[in-house]
Amino acid sequence: MKKTALIALLGFVLGIFLAGLIFIYLPEKNSPESFLEEPSSPWLSSSLYASSSPQSRSDLDFATIAEKVAPAVIYVEAERVEKRRVRDPFDDPFFEDFWRFFGTPQRREQEYHSYAQGSGFFISSDGYAITNYHIVENAKEITVTTLQGNVYKAKIIGTDSESDLALLKVDEKNLPFAELGDSSRLRTGEWVLAIGNPFRLEHTVTAGIVSAKGRQLSVGPRYQKFIQTDAAINPGNSGGPLVNTKGEVVGINSMISTTLGSRGNIGIGFAIPSSLAKKIVNQLKEKGRVIRGYLGVRGIYSIDEQKKNNLNLKSKQGAMILEVEPGTPAEKAGLKPYDVIVEVDGQLVKDANDLLFKIADIRPGTKVDIKVIRNQGKEEKTLTAKITEYKSGEEQETVSASDKDIDIGFKVTELTSRLARRFGYRTQEGLIITDVTPYSEADRKGIKNGDIILEVNQKKIKSTRDLVNILKKAKSGDSIMLKIRRESNGQMQDSIKVLSIPE
Repeated sequence: MKKTALIALLGFVLGIFLAGLIFIYLPEKNSPESFLEEPSSPWLSSSLYASSSPQSRSDLDFATIAEKVAPAVIYVEAERVEKRRVRDPFDDPFFEDFWRFFGTPQRREQEYHSYAQGSGFFISSDGYAITNYHIVENAKEITVTTLQGNVYKAKIIGTDSESDLALLKVDEKNLPFAELGDSSRLRTGEWVLAIGNPFRLEHTVTAGIVSAKGRQLSVGPRYQKFIQTDAAINPGNSGGPLVNTKGEVVGINSMISTTLGSRGNIGIGFAIPSSLAKKIVNQLKEKGRVIRGYLGVRGIYSIDEQKKNNLNLKSKQGAMILEVEPGTPAEKAGLKPYDVIVEVDGQLVKDANDLLFKIADIRPGTKVDIKVIRNQGKEEKTLTAKITEYKSGEEQETVSASDKDIDIGFKVTELTSRLARRFGYRTQEGLIITDVTPYSEADRKGIKNGDIILEVNQKKIKSTRDLVNILKKAKSGDSIMLKIRRESNGQMQDSIKVLSIPE
């Protein structure tokens, strides 16, 4: 009897114990009440779930962000005036003397008006605004329209084609403005909003994420560390803000990648980082232009695995230079083609774009130490270069008849590598003829726009200053001999033209 009672008691205790285990560890009771809730177990969190986003759901109130920034966004319209030379219907050498006798030019210039539209935004209450350079390029008149429907005339304070930025100013006070944030703190995958005027649909807001940072493209402005985003960006968004979840502007929308002919969004847009824009805007506001350092090297390449092996390098850090421009700081310092620049003033060079920005940030006139590796990695040298000022294609000096009171019959500008790429030239230096005066001796001798001057009086011409110095020494009645190159359909043809200095 006692034995039976003991067995019954043990069975009862064991039953209670098992029931407790089932009750405590029953999966249904242990699961979260909602599929949106994450399990509280740290083991499950680390093993089965990605870590939670640093942006809480309360941060993703897009409506509040748009209400904060949208009043600062403007619609920008720029009127452009272009002069184009046209020919009369009777464009034949037979009529040339006839037109000259009656004083009617056979070729004349006509003005063509066009309009460019885009976006921008105020960055201060006193009317300073940012937009893209390509919107206001060659603009005769600029108007901006606010969300409230106010229309203002804007003037250009400064432009920078090399970063595709422009600073505008309207004569008004107490304007709503957006704050430029710190784009260096952006992370790939972070939410962003694009606000602008795509296809003239004013104040359109789109959302997406940061797809990539530091993106470099083969087209577009020279100085680029684009933020890539999948927020819908279309033509007309250019110049508008890319905003983070704090309502700070972290980028200025600039370009899109699209399928051929569509001009529409495919989820790949590019914005200029706000950290770069801050530097540009400050210089435009103070000086009206951007001052950058210039070394004088062309064909700058990042080091990939193949180049690393071919050049017998220990790492892929640095930038290889292909050409050294004559008369530049690079040549004077002793830099050579295929040198790999690994340091600038003690700072490591990561890649080609890093070298470009490091040199640009150096004040002209400053001497810097440049560490290079050459001769298949066998030689390491530190060279000293005195940095000069970089001039963009728009800043190149132009020589014309009015410059020296000598009617040479044409205008020229320096042929830079950028211009050469634009026009598809294989020639990389010389002076490119930009305008030939009708009926001048140069015109009669067959000199045309786009011809390249390589030599004058058997002396190689590298800059407009070289031509100016030769013209200074010339007297009325003297002749100058030009070596001219013409490139057409991939073919190059050199010729000699002799012009007389008019009396």
